[in-house]
Amino acid sequence: MKLSDRGLTARLLSLLSVFVFLFLFLFTGCATLPNAEKVVQESPKTKAPPTIIGVHRRLSARQSRALIQRLKRQTLPTDILQRHIAIEESVSGSPLVAGNRVTLLVDGPATYAAMFKAIQNAKDHVNLESYIFEDDETGQSFAELLLQKEAEGVQVNLIFDSVGSLNTSAAFFQRLRDGGVQTLEFNPINPLDARATWLLTHRDHRKILIADGSTAITGGVNISSAYSRRSSGPGRREGERLSWRDTDVQIEGPAAAEFQKLFLETWKKQKGPQLSERDYFPPPEHMGNELVRVIGSTPGEKNRITYMVYFSAISFAENFIHLTNSYFIPDAQILKALAGAAERGVDVKIILPAHSDSKLAFYAGRSYYSRLLKSGVKLFERHSAVLHAKTAVIDGVWSSVGSTNMDLWSFLRNDEVNAVILGRDFASQMEAMFTKDLENSDAIHFEEWKHRTVGERMKEWFSRLFSYWL
Repeated sequence: MKLSDRGLTARLLSLLSVFVFLFLFLFTGCATLPNAEKVVQESPKTKAPPTIIGVHRRLSARQSRALIQRLKRQTLPTDILQRHIAIEESVSGSPLVAGNRVTLLVDGPATYAAMFKAIQNAKDHVNLESYIFEDDETGQSFAELLLQKEAEGVQVNLIFDSVGSLNTSAAFFQRLRDGGVQTLEFNPINPLDARATWLLTHRDHRKILIADGSTAITGGVNISSAYSRRSSGPGRREGERLSWRDTDVQIEGPAAAEFQKLFLETWKKQKGPQLSERDYFPPPEHMGNELVRVIGSTPGEKNRITYMVYFSAISFAENFIHLTNSYFIPDAQILKALAGAAERGVDVKIILPAHSDSKLAFYAGRSYYSRLLKSGVKLFERHSAVLHAKTAVIDGVWSSVGSTNMDLWSFLRNDEVNAVILGRDFASQMEAMFTKDLENSDAIHFEEWKHRTVGERMKEWFSRLFSYWL
């Protein structure tokens, strides 16, 4: 594309974005979040053990209780392992699944290496779901591998979001289809192409890879060259784009079936092409000792699952809350929960971006700093990279890695997915990663923050006006 064409395209896209915003503002309903405090207060204060699925069957109450007691002995006292887990189960309807091996994947290169290996080793099928699938060097590499596997007789099924992959040409996906890959465009922008109920604001923000029904990879990494460099590598050269800092997990074992259910449910809801008969749910195998719960959320659900899981986990923390989030625009209830945790003595640390691809989201998030800092929450901004990770580790035993941003767009309008992992060993790895990010972050001190310029305050005020749509 010529430079003059690019300039024209940029202006047209800017005009389109204004039109889309006006459309969203004027012609879509105003969804709301549940009364989270009421849900937590009214939740049954049961001492019954949570539902835990083993490799071959549901564990007995005695076995489930023994697992939870073992976790309790490994950590400081915390309500995360009693009250919160019960709430998490009640709002999500998803069981804890035992017998998994969970590998932490830091940044795009590690995630892509794991994805490539999982795809290369697949013998039956590969199911891939991504918000963004770009036609760039990384996207082309994935396309070549997917076509290769299809040629080998492995069925490849792909879901991509219509808005997230807006810049990817139709020819790119047609080439995949011509090679046998089954593709599904989630909620097409053009309502005439819609196969299900059309709503422009409903997006598929999930990132899931399932290979042979036994290995799943999920987190925040899209298929794009933006993630192709490690965020902790050598300093960037002049004019070079910042690398993106993100996190995924690879889960091997019975919990992969929970991701498979989400993928197939989305395919069915969106009325995708008829899938060929494959072994989507092979007999599970014991691969490790991690307890995993897969939290899938879609718009319109009564309790906004990922929102309630975050709120409840924060509310029941007793020792520390360490969050990393790329688009942080908390609603009043989350804000109150974080401030309340700090005020009752919980060590609350949040790593946020110093650089963002969305200035509105960046400054809207900063508009909440004063309230949090005054309550004792410790805030840090990650420099030298574009922070895109969405992770949490609480009380040294509860960890979460996923696609959910702490903003209203994720909580209200997107299909999202998070993996919750219970266990001290994995939480220790999460803590080490968090500590490394802290070393590459700048602390925000309230006394200095109070003296930021009027211009900065005005940007925060203006951006916060749009927080419902960010």
